[in-house]
Amino acid sequence: MSRSDLSQNVCTVARTVEMVGETWSLMILREMFLGSRRFDDLQRRTGCSPHLLSQRLKRLEAEQIVERRSYSERPPRHEYRLTERGRDLWPVVIALKNWGDRWLDKTGAPPIELTHKACGQITRPSMHCSACGEPVDARSVTVRLSPKMARDRATADR
Repeated sequence: MSRSDLSQNVCTVARTVEMVGETWSLMILREMFLGSRRFDDLQRRTGCSPHLLSQRLKRLEAEQIVERRSYSERPPRHEYRLTERGRDLWPVVIALKNWGDRWLDKTGAPPIELTHKACGQITRPSMHCSACGEPVDARSVTVRLSPKMARDRATADR
């Protein structure tokens, strides 16, 4: 399967990876979740070239993940804000952070700490069952494929 096929895939994981799984897109999302909004800030804090950053922001805007807003008419200046669709990617970025903190951080002190505003405590968000509230991980769930997804996977096996 080619990358261009991912956007047409039945699997929503494949379609999401095609949309935001590229390195610079994820770095842009990280910076936006850290509060960066302006092109120059995003460029400086990600290290992405201006041309590539412009391309990625246009793609994220086309996918309705970010929106461009004017903040100055003279000279014309814009900033980028996460849409609701973009903000819903927060758990994805946090999952990458948590994995990196566990497996890649050698200092013992994670580079980013999250403080829960409601209780004031440092937190490490985790996934929980929406029905009972118990923690869930790869071993505590079973997977059921839709008929369409099962057919798609069977076709790939041929």
